[in-house]
Amino acid sequence: MKLSTFKFNLPQELIAQFPIPNRDESRLMVIHRKTGEIEHKIFKDILQYFDDKDAFVFNDTLVFPARLYGNKEKTGAKIEVFLLRELNPELRLWDVLVDPARKIRIGNKLYFGEDDSMVAEVIDNTTSRGRTLRFLYDSPHDEFKSILYALGEMPIPSYVERTVEPIDKERYQTIYAKNEGAVIAPAAGLHFSRELMKRLEIKGCEFAYITIHSGLGNFRDIDVEDLTKHKMDSEQAVIGSEAVKIVNKAKDSNKQICVVGTSALRAIESTVTSNGYLKEFDGWTNKFIFPPYDFAVATRLITNFHLPLSSMLMQATAFGGFELIMSAYQQAINDKYRFGAYGDAMLIL
Repeated sequence: MKLSTFKFNLPQELIAQFPIPNRDESRLMVIHRKTGEIEHKIFKDILQYFDDKDAFVFNDTLVFPARLYGNKEKTGAKIEVFLLRELNPELRLWDVLVDPARKIRIGNKLYFGEDDSMVAEVIDNTTSRGRTLRFLYDSPHDEFKSILYALGEMPIPSYVERTVEPIDKERYQTIYAKNEGAVIAPAAGLHFSRELMKRLEIKGCEFAYITIHSGLGNFRDIDVEDLTKHKMDSEQAVIGSEAVKIVNKAKDSNKQICVVGTSALRAIESTVTSNGYLKEFDGWTNKFIFPPYDFAVATRLITNFHLPLSSMLMQATAFGGFELIMSAYQQAINDKYRFGAYGDAMLIL
């Protein structure tokens, strides 16, 4: 597979700029891999496709308000800082991206907040855009984090071409988000409402929660035509014993294992035994999935409609079959489905 085979013409107006009013009422395209049949539903209709003891795998990462705006010392130049991850809580060290990067050097101080209440010092240059910042703030860690996050914005994707609004704080987050660490929301999970989760639970479905702290690598341009030469950024993943138990029980019982989102799919495919069972994991994965690929655990996938040339699109085609999924994407464009994190969903059976 070559990068160019994942290029298609996506009209700009089909990239969703806002979430719809109700999470579970987005459109849902249901794709049957065996027959090639395509159905058009709404998301809460997924109830029709699952039965007692079928398992769902959810990513319970919590997105934090990672985008900060501040000023450089002396010049007052405006800068944007994107928090990637906390490196050392005691020393207040953070791995960040800065824009414009060329203006920021080691030793520079950056000021945040209306009264410059938060100050950071650049102590390392790790990449062309990356930096390590030390926040100069003497207070208990919880107090520091709450003030830092109060200054930040939810990191909605750049293709959402508007300013961050109050609705994003709630809607760019799954209802089951628990473990802080992501800068990208697991978009497929955004469609699940509390009511829908309850109805699935009443139907007897099992929920396995794993944690994958999705990073900006999902949105980074792939710059090689030969996909075998692309290297994904590593993401932190934790798969605990309870999730392993639920998934492997479903597998032994020949029940459906529906993975919600491509990040969760990558994570579970990163930690399977030789005979195709899920095992516990606590570490980092940079697994890159593109067609052809044989999946060991997942039998079904819920995912959004992704942008051209994206690694998420490549995973969807690997799972559903390249020709079928790309044909479905063209139908989605013709039928004006909404693309991106706030867009519509696809269920691949």
